[in-house]
Amino acid sequence: MAQPAAADPVILQPTDTVDSSSPQVPLTSFKDKLSQGPNFTEFLSGEAIGAYSVEAMPWQQKQRKPDWMKRNILPGGDKYTQIKAKLREFKLNTVCEEAKCPNIGECWGGGDSHTATATIMLMGDTCTRGCRFCAVKTSRAPPALDPKEPANVSKAIAAWGLDYVVLTSVDRDDLADGGCNHIAETIRLLKQETEGRLLVEALVPDFQGNMEHVRVIVESGLDVFAHNIETVERLQREVRDRRAGWAQSMRVLVEAKRLGMRVTKTSIMLGCGETQEEVVATLQALRDIDVDVVTLGQYMRPTKKHMAVSDYVTPAAFEAYQKIAESMGFLYVASGPMVRSSYRAGEFYLKNVLRGNSTGQAPVQELPKEQAVMSAAAL
Repeated sequence: MAQPAAADPVILQPTDTVDSSSPQVPLTSFKDKLSQGPNFTEFLSGEAIGAYSVEAMPWQQKQRKPDWMKRNILPGGDKYTQIKAKLREFKLNTVCEEAKCPNIGECWGGGDSHTATATIMLMGDTCTRGCRFCAVKTSRAPPALDPKEPANVSKAIAAWGLDYVVLTSVDRDDLADGGCNHIAETIRLLKQETEGRLLVEALVPDFQGNMEHVRVIVESGLDVFAHNIETVERLQREVRDRRAGWAQSMRVLVEAKRLGMRVTKTSIMLGCGETQEEVVATLQALRDIDVDVVTLGQYMRPTKKHMAVSDYVTPAAFEAYQKIAESMGFLYVASGPMVRSSYRAGEFYLKNVLRGNSTGQAPVQELPKEQAVMSAAAL
């Protein structure tokens, strides 16, 4: 049986900031503040939250996941079947299937008055990298790109009548351009097929740090540029492929903003061995480079061959991180155990911001968790 973590470590107050002139943000500047700041329970207005997290046992020891990590909606039903059939018809891949997303039953099945959804993954189902957390297939020489994919994706999504879509992709280090032109062409066709009505968010690779490839994406007509840092700086080598890294990802986000992207976005997984102060330092580093949207979610081990989960962070702790991030000035924050990088909680708000119908202040209330789902192509 899982045991609670020991004593709650201290954490920064939400009003504390860090002066960082570069993406490399040292944690030493936090240590002095930590000795004066409140502990995690005190941050939550004095309300006791119990343990910050629940320790994850080695896989050899049978352990039930905490109740908050259990999903009540299993894959199935008419909408689920229809989406799967339509995706196969157009030969489209989804990150929902390839990454074994725990929300697939909720998203594909619809229900609770929300639209059934599936996140489209471009450039095939095989990645050239092998991050320790990711269930997507890997190969040094994946199959060639499907030249019809941009047209197929744009026609399918245009026919579904969406007004906001999220695309993602595998890494393709085997291609001279990293696949940037393939992604950009898909975005341009999406805009063309919908006469510019469709808002497009794309979660893109780091393109091995090639900023000209980043430029191609930015100039495609994209509305939200997303690139995930995945984890805190200290754990980059343990969590991500050796060709990825903190500095490179931060430079990509900096360049996208410099080139004129109105909204940039990234995601952080918790439960990889990070500390509370490292999470707060990461959030502050992201604000220092003007990242607009951040999502925080629980890492879930896809198979026994992948990186083990260190601990399961409680919903109350995720809520506290959300308050801290919002106080730093992020445009939107989605934070919760089941939140993933394509989480839909902020989609409706971002639509208003991008269409000029909002003041740009963070919403007072987010969508109920049961109505907040992954975003992308809907049927």
